[in-house]
Amino acid sequence: MSDQNSTPPLNDQQVVALFNPLFGGLEKTHTNDSVRPLLAHYTSIRVMENILQSSEIWFSNPLFMNDLQEMRFGLNEGTRFFSNVEHLKKAGGNDARADILQRAYFHYFNHFDEQQAFDTYIFCLTEHAPDNNDGLLSMWRGYGQHGNGAALVFDSSKITVVPESPLLFAKVSYVTDAQRVGQVQGILENWIELTLKLDLPPDRLHLASYVAFTLIKSHALVTKHAGFSEENEWRVIYVPERDAKGVLKQFLKYHIGERGVEPKLKYTIGHMPGVSANDLALEGILERIILGPSHSSPLAKRSVERLLDNIGKSHFKTLLRASGIPLRPNSGSSF
Repeated sequence: MSDQNSTPPLNDQQVVALFNPLFGGLEKTHTNDSVRPLLAHYTSIRVMENILQSSEIWFSNPLFMNDLQEMRFGLNEGTRFFSNVEHLKKAGGNDARADILQRAYFHYFNHFDEQQAFDTYIFCLTEHAPDNNDGLLSMWRGYGQHGNGAALVFDSSKITVVPESPLLFAKVSYVTDAQRVGQVQGILENWIELTLKLDLPPDRLHLASYVAFTLIKSHALVTKHAGFSEENEWRVIYVPERDAKGVLKQFLKYHIGERGVEPKLKYTIGHMPGVSANDLALEGILERIILGPSHSSPLAKRSVERLLDNIGKSHFKTLLRASGIPLRPNSGSSF
């Protein structure tokens, strides 16, 4: 006779939820109702035209970006940790359980490396002061075609976050290599303590490794080297494993540029069930358009106004601002 008072076993999702306290520190990087700044995307005039005309923004794969340690550093630290059986014996309690944890972790790591890393994408923005109509000189030089481009400023308070969305919204943390190592070690030490305390049955122990890998990857995606700190970056991150229904797979495309062929997520801003709220539209979140210092003359501004008229976006003309930074334009530059 079965025991009617016995508690039914937890499903996988419920087991993973037992580790939720470990994500508290990482969740602080994600925006909430009290932290919703203006965010600027610096780009070329041609890309500005494409975004305004089509409402399409391009997400890039972090493995192709200018921080050479992007995403790799934290994952390498996780690999080192899980290669050491002594660490895992502390979490599992014995050799057999340590072996389960290790094999499961590298299963998840290899799956990510082979199936998901290629299609993890981010869209980069920089925090923007409300009274700044000039933009930032370092950003013009680094991302705005040396002052020949434009900055599209978005009001993040106008974006309704969809909790189940495969698009995550996060603020980047800037750390030294030593700090990165220390943070990953701290995350994994807390994981050891909780894994040992939960004492999961062997057939559920692999879920602890899944949590560990998720923690390490999440940390890697929202940290950059301290040398990039002046960018004050926020990110919209496409996490493929959260896109279980493949809603955004149709936007996985490519771009042929100076570095050859690169994978891109070409996302159209707008309502999409399970991804974005029904009030999302470029017109609703675009707060201003700042023309770079090299395009700050009245003639250049009128030319951009003509551009907006020609692409059917005349209503954006009231958003135009001209940077007043006295930056000498590059010889022969044009748009």
